[in-house]
Amino acid sequence: MKLGKLIEEAGLAIGDAGPDIGVTGFAIDHRKVAPGTVFGAFQGAKFNAEDFIPSAIEAGAVAIVARPEVKVLGALHIASDEPRRAFANLAAQFFTPVPETIVAVTGTNGKTSTAEMTRQIWRMCGERAASIGTLGVTTPDGSVSTGLTTPDIVTFLSNMSGLAREGVTHVAYEASSHGLSQFRNEGLPVTACAFTNFSRDHLDYHGTMEEYFAAKMRLFDEVVDSGAPAIIWAGADANEWTDRAIKHAARRGLEVRTVGEGGDFLRLSAREATQLGQSLTVEHDGESRTLRLPLIGAYQAANALVSAGLALATGADASQVFDAVGRLQPVRGRLERAVITASGAPVYVDYAHTPDALEAAIIALRPHVNANRGGKLIAVFGAGGDRDQGKRAPMGGAASRNADIVIVTDDNPRGEDAASIRKAVRSGAGGNASEIGGRRDAIAAAIGQARENDIILIAGKGHEEGQIIGSGDDMRVLPFNDVQVARECAAETTREGIA
Repeated sequence: MKLGKLIEEAGLAIGDAGPDIGVTGFAIDHRKVAPGTVFGAFQGAKFNAEDFIPSAIEAGAVAIVARPEVKVLGALHIASDEPRRAFANLAAQFFTPVPETIVAVTGTNGKTSTAEMTRQIWRMCGERAASIGTLGVTTPDGSVSTGLTTPDIVTFLSNMSGLAREGVTHVAYEASSHGLSQFRNEGLPVTACAFTNFSRDHLDYHGTMEEYFAAKMRLFDEVVDSGAPAIIWAGADANEWTDRAIKHAARRGLEVRTVGEGGDFLRLSAREATQLGQSLTVEHDGESRTLRLPLIGAYQAANALVSAGLALATGADASQVFDAVGRLQPVRGRLERAVITASGAPVYVDYAHTPDALEAAIIALRPHVNANRGGKLIAVFGAGGDRDQGKRAPMGGAASRNADIVIVTDDNPRGEDAASIRKAVRSGAGGNASEIGGRRDAIAAAIGQARENDIILIAGKGHEEGQIIGSGDDMRVLPFNDVQVARECAAETTREGIA
């Protein structure tokens, strides 16, 4: 493809666009530059790619997207005050075709589940659908991990184009605050969007709640197509941030469609827990329907209904959508039942790593604890190192208020002292929290003490396959999967009982 044509289609205004320069690819890592590559040189938190511009040009870069004040010799300088955005819009013209229906999901909690449930609903409605996010790229044929909620822009656009070439027509992706603030979602037509909820997270990166919310709202304000449907959760747990999200969408001219107990598009009029899931009574388009959702917890119902709203907003048949809700499968690491112990206590694994998410997971499990027979809810969790320290004590408080037994353990300590992290969590947990540093030991202890009517929640890591110890050159990722470890500990307890 010719660089001049890409620049024109991206709407970039520069001088000599080099119309006859051939472009073979895009890269933001100078080590991945080949002859004909357009290189994005961005300032980062740890590295400044501007320092590697000479190396990129030596490797064959034909154009450099960078700030106006950066010196570029030997390649076309595509200058922009927002080089990440310019690079994304340029790359989007190169990575074609893309799926015809693309939706984006933002919010603090529930993005992964909502994106994946939307994919499931579309698939059950007969579409070839995929999702992109924390779990990786999930296609009709399998899953490939990316390791990031929102992958870098080159990977993101390349994935989208690859999916389209494989015949995928519908994609739901997670629009994280990091991805939105770093323009890792730009350039594609987004036909509908969703907002799940908003609470404290990632303040180590964004600094304040206002800045964090502003990053989320870029989806409404700038990324989604003008006039597109905006599905917004308006349940009983909605707060001022929900109202502000609705105002953002309305100011942009988006078609606001609220979902939940206060919803005008899809209203939840009743919810009742059942042994293996929950019964939902919903009202849509003048009709009342009862859905049997095979997942537990209020927030799972919220995710399912926002997903249904996205499917409906993108043209899916209502009867097929509601039938599909009744056949949704659990999302990996999201209230996933790992095992039932020898004593009969089910063990659930969840990704909850914020105070609100932890509280929601515990509350979701509470109705399934047989309290009349002395059943207890046992929560095992920790907090990540090198992340927002202000959420640690509130996580302890959320657990102590809602669980009967609290075991504080390690999550991903990264470069911090693990004992100090545990201490900070316990400072908010009150007197019913114990501490076991080794995560495997903590899980084993919970399983060892659980009885027939109890439920165990292991929170924080969800689908993750490793535990991060150290940082920088000293960082190690130790193999660790909560589901697998829970099963191993349960099996060991069974063997000890037999012995």
